[in-house]
Amino acid sequence: MAGRGCGCSCGPGYLNEDNARFLLLAALIVLYLVGGAAVFSALELAHERQAKQRWEERLANFSRRHNLSRDELRGFLRHYEEATEAGIRVDSARPRWDFTGAFYFVGTVVSTIGFGMTTPATVGGKIFLIFYGLIGCASTILFFNLFLERLITVIAYIMKSCHQRQLQRRGALPQESLKNPGRCEVDSLAGWKPSVYYVMLILCVASLLISCCASAMYTSIEGWSYFDSLYFCFVAFSTIGFGDLVSSQNAQYDSQGLYRFANFMFILMGVCCIYSLFNVISILIKQSVNWILRKMEGGCCRLCQRRLLRSRRNVIMPGNVQNQCSISIDTDGVIDSDTDGRRLSGEMISMKDFLAANKVSLAILQKQLSETANGCPPQAIVLSRDNEFSGGVGAFAIMNNRLAETSGDRQGGNRGTKGLLLV
Repeated sequence: MAGRGCGCSCGPGYLNEDNARFLLLAALIVLYLVGGAAVFSALELAHERQAKQRWEERLANFSRRHNLSRDELRGFLRHYEEATEAGIRVDSARPRWDFTGAFYFVGTVVSTIGFGMTTPATVGGKIFLIFYGLIGCASTILFFNLFLERLITVIAYIMKSCHQRQLQRRGALPQESLKNPGRCEVDSLAGWKPSVYYVMLILCVASLLISCCASAMYTSIEGWSYFDSLYFCFVAFSTIGFGDLVSSQNAQYDSQGLYRFANFMFILMGVCCIYSLFNVISILIKQSVNWILRKMEGGCCRLCQRRLLRSRRNVIMPGNVQNQCSISIDTDGVIDSDTDGRRLSGEMISMKDFLAANKVSLAILQKQLSETANGCPPQAIVLSRDNEFSGGVGAFAIMNNRLAETSGDRQGGNRGTKGLLLV
């Protein structure tokens, strides 16, 4: 199984990287589901059978004691189940459809928690829920994504500020940067994006702190055990929402207004942190899947590379083409296709083509050396924003820069390349 299909006879070319990643991830999820089902079945099945046996014994004893038939008793219990679905409880409970109860319900809808303890019973309520949830869930997911972006921006700004302060204490920061900090590093924080592992660590710590504080509150007010409170926090914050434990459902609480506000804030912050943590973990899972694909195709690509190098011993190859069968998991594997045919033909490439292929890399290296000498951290280099082809990240940015250069040459002007700016 070749993940990217290196063009050789030992790997199917139709199975590209995206399809291979999708199929492998689907297979891993199926295995994960099978393993989880086996574990939960082993843990919970015996308890379920014991509970069912105890219930049958209690039902038989009650039927004998009060001289009731089993059918009459079961019919009465079915009526009670209907009342429970409508929000009626044996113990006193808060109204579910007053304004505060309805606000709690719509919060569980748009956050996709969906505890299930409150559901619309009328046809109009069910129809309205479909359209209301469609817009509300999409808006809330967008909010969670923007929350993660703002968090990364704040971390990047803190890293940048700490680095500048260290340089100021050492006296290594140029005077121009002290007078105008944005001159050395233009407003962008692209060069200061934190590692995915740092973001995951910060989100884990924040989620644990919020869960521990919320669990202490639920233990004292709801009367749950601390472990059950932690369990509820994860189920609620991860938007799983089983509904076996639901907060703020009693009719009266001590400091009821303050408790409901604190409950709302804890759930909001917890959902934001856990949702962002899931996004970060998904990045690590994607990297792991890519690593597995690289290992699976490694033997094929190494064999093809040896054959290619043996047939091209006297060929001068640009550095970004020599290793195209073992692309890093952090890249998208975008390779220039306009020259692949000539480069793979075994012919000697000209010095002009070699310099053209490495022009961007040489410019980046020169700029990084200059910034290092001036005490500024290296930044990515792109063309001016005035150019219509500017913009993009990674391989797409390089492709846009080359399109801009081609456009400039085609117009026949001697304007040259516009000024280089830091992202």
